[in-house]
This record gives sequence, C-alpha cells and structure tokens, in this order.
Amino acid sequence: MKGSTAAVIGVGATAAVVVAALVQTAGDDPVAGAALSMAVPAEYRTLIEKAGNTCPEVSPNLLAALLMQESGFNPNAKSRAGAQGIAQFMPSTWESHGIDGNGDGIRDVWDPEDAIPSSAKYLCTIADDVKGVPGNKQNNMLAAYNAGSGAVREYGGVPPYKETQNYVRSITALANQNPGGGKVADTGQAATAISAAKGMIGTPYSWGGGNASGPSTGICCSPGGQNGNTVTGFDCSGLTLYAYAKAGITLPRTAAAQYAASEPVQPGNVRPGDLVFYGTSATSIHHVGIYVGGGWMIDAPRPGKPVRYSPLDTMRDLFAVGRPASNTNKEI
Repeated sequence: MKGSTAAVIGVGATAAVVVAALVQTAGDDPVAGAALSMAVPAEYRTLIEKAGNTCPEVSPNLLAALLMQESGFNPNAKSRAGAQGIAQFMPSTWESHGIDGNGDGIRDVWDPEDAIPSSAKYLCTIADDVKGVPGNKQNNMLAAYNAGSGAVREYGGVPPYKETQNYVRSITALANQNPGGGKVADTGQAATAISAAKGMIGTPYSWGGGNASGPSTGICCSPGGQNGNTVTGFDCSGLTLYAYAKAGITLPRTAAAQYAASEPVQPGNVRPGDLVFYGTSATSIHHVGIYVGGGWMIDAPRPGKPVRYSPLDTMRDLFAVGRPASNTNKEI
C-alpha cells in the first residue's frame, strides 16, 4: 500500500486552524538488505535506503517509519521537550551519537544527511545494548529508542508505558505494511461506514469495547479507572473498526494503529468517511472519529458519553486525517 500513513496537518498547526480548513473545504525480526517500499519524500529516499542497511536489526522501511513517526520527515521539527530535527534527537543524545554522515566536517542535527545515518547508527547501538532481552528484537530496539535501554532491560521487553507501547505498535505497523496491499475506501464504502456509525448513535461507551460484529463488553481499565467489563458498547477505535467492517475494510484495533494504516489526506481533499485523529504526536494518538462533513464527526467520545455527533474541535489536539485502508498484515 503506497503512502501508508496519515499525514500530519502542518507542523505546529492548531486544532482551530485544522478545523477551519476542513469546514471550509468540506512482527517478525527485520531482514538485512531489505528494500524500501514505504512512500517517502524523494529527497530522502537514497539516504534512507543506504542508512537502513547499517545493521541486520534495521531495515529501510523501519527507518522510514521511525522518521515519519518522529517528525513527519520535517528536518526543522522541534518538540516541546527539545528534541531536534528529522530524527528528533535530544541534544545530549546527539552529542554522543551524532555522526558526520555527509563528510563535510560538521555534525549537524538539522541536516538530514547527518541525522538520518545517525538515527540508523543509534538504532544499531541500541539493538546491541538490548540484544540479551527476551522477546522480539525489533520491538525491544524501538522501545529502547523511545524509553531508554534501561527501561527495556528492567521490564524484560517493551515497558508498560502507554506512549512507548503505541510507539512500537505504530512504527511496526508502518514498517510492515504490505506493498500493493489494502485498498483505500471509495466513496461508496465511506457512505456505508457512516451509515453504520449513525446506526450506533446512543450506544454506550465501553473502554476496549466493540469489534467487527458490533458492540461488545470492554476491558479494564481506562486512564480514569472506568471498567469496560461492565458495559456493552464501543470505544473510539472499536466504533471505527465496526463501521468500516460493514464497508468491507478491516482496520487494526487501536486508534494509533488505525492512524498508521491510513492513507494521508490533506485539508483540501478531506471527504466524509475519512478518519480524524487526535493527539500531540504520531506516538500519542488517543482518539479517532469518522468525519461526516461540515466540521462534524461521529465518535465514541469517552466513558459516560455515548456514540454521538461531535464537532471536530471537541478536543484541542486534532492531529491528522487519514483515509481508511484494509489492514493486510497480521495484528500487531
């Protein structure tokens, strides 16, 4: 599937700006030597293909997925925590692990010709650092990139941090997308999904609830402590999964994984049926709804609030819009 990620709508864009634009326009361990099949900006393709074969644990697709998650391929990205450049190095990490990738005598975190090979080299260093930890080597390496090698060793694998787990899941889903696989939803499928979601308006919210067959009991527990085991209904991604199952498209279970498995949609091309994602970064996607037009969506908002129509600005961290596509890989 070409272009398998939902696009970030403008670096630093606010929810209000994005809403205005929408209303106005209405696995397995990696194999060394693998080719790049993800869609990436042309100017970075050769860099990623070369750096992505630095060591057996890193592939071009994995490196491309990491860069997409970290910065959306923006070489000027800077996080609130101070991470810098296309690979989002913290200054102290860059000081110890940045390399002069283009041989110009300068190690520049803002230069993709330095930052991309530095990111691959750092991944390889981390992979070696956690090689004795049980479990999937790729997952452990990615978790260490996000949370530190010490946390991975302490917990004997991916640590129980929601951000880190979403980070690993999202990057793995991106890197393992099957080229030429699932097709994006057409307008007929989008209409079917919207109709299915409308049919569930008023259904209770259930943390972890909902599947391709409809409402179900959920799991324990939400960040607020609500127990989905006692409620039959949907959470946000359970609703979108159900709606698109009715349209013949199989989506992953979580909002973060659905983000990773959606085609990018720019504001001028958004149409009813597209998925609307909320979070402050690609690794912190926490909510998804189905856009229905005019600045509104259908979503399962939160415990105590049933499936309903909600304005897009109901949350302040609207992050991206993606067009659903079938998940052709095993569940992550």
